[in-house]
Amino acid sequence: MMVLCFLSRALPRARHSPSPLGRQLCSAGANKPVLTLFTKKPCPLCDEAKEVLEPYKRRFILQEVDITLPENSAWYEKYKYDIPVFHLNGKFLMKHRVDTRKFEDRLRKVELQSDGNQ
Repeated sequence: MMVLCFLSRALPRARHSPSPLGRQLCSAGANKPVLTLFTKKPCPLCDEAKEVLEPYKRRFILQEVDITLPENSAWYEKYKYDIPVFHLNGKFLMKHRVDTRKFEDRLRKVELQSDGNQ
């Protein structure tokens, strides 16, 4: 069910799902920023990056995109030499390694914007 939370078109359906678990999972993450990790297997730098981000995991939803899958060929062409690559709410954030200062700054700004819109 968590996959539904990552898909913006599916989110409204999940919120109105007859499944209480589906509604709970998606509404809990609905206001959290989405951090997209463009990755492939194996990717030791991606694993390292996820470890660095572990203390922040309750503040965002992590969406992993495997760039080697056929449906992600555009991302493969763009990022094949640069993974890991991170986007925050659909906007490029960083690549190769996690810059914690930059990440914290951008995450805080996104959270403040989200709080202001409620």
